[in-house]
Parts: sequence; structure tokens; C-alpha cells
Amino acid sequence: MLFDKITPESAGIKSEHVAEYIEKLEKRKVPMHSLAIMKGENIFCECYWAPYNKDSLHRMYSQTKSYVSIAIGILIDEGRLSLDDKIVDYFKDIIYTPLNEYLKNQTIRDMLTMCTIGGCPPWFTHEIQNRAELYFNAKRNKTRPSGTYWEYDSSGSQVLSTLVERITGKSLFEFLNEKIFTHLGTFKTATILKARTGDSWGDSALLCTTRDMLSFARLLLNGGKWQGKALISEEYVREATRKQVNNNKDQRPGAFYHGYGYQIWRTEQNGFAFVGMGNQLTVCLPEKDLIFTCTADCQGDGELGREYIINSFFDLIVDRISDTPLAENPEQAKKLSSVCNSLELFAVKGEKSSPVADKINGKTYVCEPNPMGITELRLEITDNKGVLHYINEQGKKELVFGINHNEFSHFPQLGYSNEVGGERTSDGFMYKCATSGAWLDDRQLFIYTQIIDRYLGNARMIFAFKGDALCVKMEKTAEDFLSEYEGTLVARQK
Repeated sequence: MLFDKITPESAGIKSEHVAEYIEKLEKRKVPMHSLAIMKGENIFCECYWAPYNKDSLHRMYSQTKSYVSIAIGILIDEGRLSLDDKIVDYFKDIIYTPLNEYLKNQTIRDMLTMCTIGGCPPWFTHEIQNRAELYFNAKRNKTRPSGTYWEYDSSGSQVLSTLVERITGKSLFEFLNEKIFTHLGTFKTATILKARTGDSWGDSALLCTTRDMLSFARLLLNGGKWQGKALISEEYVREATRKQVNNNKDQRPGAFYHGYGYQIWRTEQNGFAFVGMGNQLTVCLPEKDLIFTCTADCQGDGELGREYIINSFFDLIVDRISDTPLAENPEQAKKLSSVCNSLELFAVKGEKSSPVADKINGKTYVCEPNPMGITELRLEITDNKGVLHYINEQGKKELVFGINHNEFSHFPQLGYSNEVGGERTSDGFMYKCATSGAWLDDRQLFIYTQIIDRYLGNARMIFAFKGDALCVKMEKTAEDFLSEYEGTLVARQK
């Protein structure tokens, strides 16, 4: 049955090689949340970094685009769409400015392969609230004929999601649930967040479990069939997962620059993948009958974490796996189980204390005007944890952090989006977070907050002390939030 557990040896790989892979991710401090590897329909590696577990809903970001592609494929199978249809023909009611000449000829195929005209402005702060309306009416600077070359176009994916909802009269999730998920028996707790005008946030906001992702990948590896029933045509799956266009304009090395299908990436060894920001990754290798999936939050490191996760997977797992089972090794299997069961969410590590700790502990610092709007702050630190007290434009705040470990709480800033992307909340809602801290040297304290909610992100704060002066450097990596925690401030003891 799907998700039955087997040993790595049964899948043709040594338990110690799987353990080596996980330990290398830990050594490189990759902030992982989950990892699962499946051979056929059986899982031979599944682990979660606490507090995440197999039931945790996780934001998949742009993996959502691959689900949109399958929804489009079903509509094509049903004769309700054609790849060569002009996208503007489905949105004439919301087009009220002269159409860009290139946009007039842009097809659904162009959008699936991201060979669009380009140039759509960011939507979070734009005066046009409806993203499809923005796509067709916004002023664009640089454009080109559609169908010429690949360039990532997230807004185009959102338009395709809205198209699915226009044609079906159902939300994107309702349609996929009816056509796909109920047959798989998974995605029972999954959801898709909304955009500001009530349509699904279809380029970014699927929330599901790691096992949900495995089942979707298994369906595509089966050519769209599930228990003998075709849920998607084999032809569409084949075309969606093969290389349609080149996506490596600079000929640079990269895990997912081996071509692009219909909102699905290509990998080495004839694989295909669904890829989401922060390293929500699913890789399918048909020739090995192998599926890899993981969740993480590597935002802010460029593609360093992504390359390490995937390249190490190919080097340490794929290239070592045998077509036939290996002799069982209970001792190594037990060690692997121990490794998997001991995993915890990344936390910063360093010195527990500093010679200046007693001089700054509990002292109030008055801040000069700064981008964060913080007027006053105070640190209270013990050997085990600390509290950052501060006052900003919203009032008094407290952020609890562990010393060399995470403390779990709610990030104190109010007004961030919840059910609806880009829409500010006013009900006291706050994101769940994990915060750790450590002394980097005698004078510098580092505090690191990870947002672990429907939205993922991180804030990094360095507190550098000299006499009665304090300099704080704050940086954030998050989509459309944490902007109040970016910049530099100078303060002095009161």
C-alpha cells in the first residue's frame, strides 16, 4: 500500500548512506523541516525536524504552480481549453486599457512554459487589487513577443489559476479535490490561501503535508493513473514533465536548470520536479522509480541550500542506489532511525555568555531615529534564554529567545496577512515563530527568528555593544512582511 515503510536496503540503498545524507544537511546547517524518499509506493526514509511532523500543514509556495498546470491539463483533456487558446479571450470583461500587442497573441502554452511577454509589476502594494486585472491592464516597461524565451513569470501562473476558477465555477482546491485528491485519499487537511479579491492564491499558497506531496508525485510518475484509473491523460503528463523549453539562459550549473515543461522543472538523470520558494521540493526520477520530497526555509541564502539539498541527494542517494534489494543491516537501520528521531528545527549556536552580559543585562537603551521605528529596547538574559523588550510604533513588544536552542512563541508584530495574501489583519493575529540566540563574540549577540506558520520567513538581529553604546543591525527575508525589522539603529543606555 502507498506509504508502507520499508528499509533502505529493501529499496537498494544502505541505511548508512541515507544517514550520511541527513547528517550532511545538519552539518551544513540547512534549515530543514521535513524529508521523505520513496521507492515505488514505499517510503524508505521519512523524517521531520521538530516541531514539524507528518501531519503538519506546510506552505508549498511555487510548488502550487505545478498543481495549477495539472488543473489546466484536466480542462484540456475535457475539451474545455486548448494549449493554443489566446489567454486574453478568457478575460475580456476585465480588460479596459489598450492591449499590449504581444499580450494579444500570448497563448496558454506560452504561459505554462513561462515564455510570456514579461514585465508585470509586483502586486502586493499595487493599487489594482485583482491580480488578473493587473496582469492585463498594468503598464509594462520591457516586453517581448510571447513564445520566444523562458523567464520566470509568477503572475502568469496566478492568471492560469484564475482561469481554472472562471471555467469551472469552483475554487482551485475544490476542482483539484474533485478530480484528483479524493481519488488519492490524501490532501484531506490541505487548503489554498486566497488572493485579495477572493480567488485562490494559485501561484504560491497551497498548504499540505509532506505525504500529500508524495502522493501527487506518485500520480505523475504513474502517467496520470491511479489504481488503474486515468485521472489525467498520459499525453498531458508526458508533455508537462518533459523539456519544452530551455530555462538556462546563462548556461550556469543548477539543480533545476535542465529545461522546463508546463510549470514543472527538469532535473538531471531525466527527472522532473516541483519547486517552491524556501526549498519546498519534490523530485521524480522515472528511470529509478524514485521520489524525493522535502520542506524547509532556506530563504535568504540565494540557491545555496537548494543546491546542497539536491546535489547531495543525487550524489549520496541516487548514484548509489541499486536496482535490486541489498542485504538487511538491522544495526545500521537502527542508527538511521535514531538520527531521524533526534532532528530538531535549526537554532543558532555560539557562546552562552559574554564579558559584557552583566553590563547590558536589564539596561534600557534609548534609540536614535531609525527605519524600524524602535524608540527603546532592553535585553534580559539568563544562561538558558532571554527576552528582547522593545517599543515600536505598535507599542510595547516582547520576543523570547533560547540561548543555543529555540523558544517557541508568537512573533509580536500585528497586522500580517493570514487567510488572504496581501490583506492586513486587525484581529490580533500573530505568526508562530521559533527564536534562538547566541553570543558571536565578546561584544555581539545574535538573535534569529524563524516564522513557522502559513507564511515562512526569518529575521536576523545583531546587537553590538561598546561602552554605553549599542548598534543593532536587522535584516529580514520574508515575502510581504517583517519589513519593520530591516535596517540599522544606534542607541545608548538610559
